[in-house]
Amino acid sequence: APDIAGHGVANPTAVILSAAWMLSHLGHREAGAALERAVHETLRDPACRPRDLGGSARTDQVAEAIAARL
Repeated sequence: APDIAGHGVANPTAVILSAAWMLSHLGHREAGAALERAVHETLRDPACRPRDLGGSARTDQVAEAIAARL
């Protein structure tokens, strides 16, 4: 999405969930489940939702909120 590159408006949850599923696939089920849980918990918080999900959080804010929940 070159039109939004560098603007901090991309939703990072898809790539983070992909990493969670890859961890699970590689046998690290607990780590994958923890990461997936952190994503879902983060998205329940309206202050941490990215713009495309009705919030106003920037890409880095969403990613940092997910990391903090781990």
